[in-house]
Amino acid sequence: MKSIFTNHAKELENYINKYLEVVSNANMVFERDSKNFIKGNLEEFKKSLDEISQLENKADDYQKEIKYKLYKYMLIPEARGDVLSLLENVDNIVDHFKKLLVQISIEKPFIPDELAEDFFSLIDMVNKAVDVLIKCIRSYFQNISMVNEYVNKVHFYEHEADKSEEMIKRKIFKKGKIEDFSIKVHLRYFVEKIAEISDRAETISERASVAAIKRRI
Repeated sequence: MKSIFTNHAKELENYINKYLEVVSNANMVFERDSKNFIKGNLEEFKKSLDEISQLENKADDYQKEIKYKLYKYMLIPEARGDVLSLLENVDNIVDHFKKLLVQISIEKPFIPDELAEDFFSLIDMVNKAVDVLIKCIRSYFQNISMVNEYVNKVHFYEHEADKSEEMIKRKIFKKGKIEDFSIKVHLRYFVEKIAEISDRAETISERASVAAIKRRI
């Protein structure tokens, strides 16, 4: 199926590509700096707050331009609502990255060394889910036949993230591992917040799949 854009909409297409690049960069920053916190690289971690804020602002700026140009250049008018919805939901993931890194910087959760690798595994699965989601969204605009393939991959990584989340929780609440119950609850909260990113990626990918079906009808 042909691209959703007309030959006169290259500017809009360029903005969408730049927007998705910003989302991809935010995903990498979150992965890098959440791991930096767990490793104890606190000086490096502090730098992430400015970087993720700048990326969030860039994403917002691109989104504003996209909304304006969307109604001027869109090839298929009935797809405008779907496009806006997809991009706005993707933007919520960038917001989640920033809020979570800020929460970590404020609350400084204690993560025992024996749980570090488990957290890394969870973060990796979340990162991969978002990475594939971005490819899914790109394919909606450029090669719609690939959407469902990427949706299936997002499902896979979300499921792997769920397994990591459950495993970490079981270790947290296992008798003798961590004595202080407040630390257990605090850790559980951050585990859930990290895993929530992959849940959001899965939901958005499913919406992309529905939007792709609508374009084919």
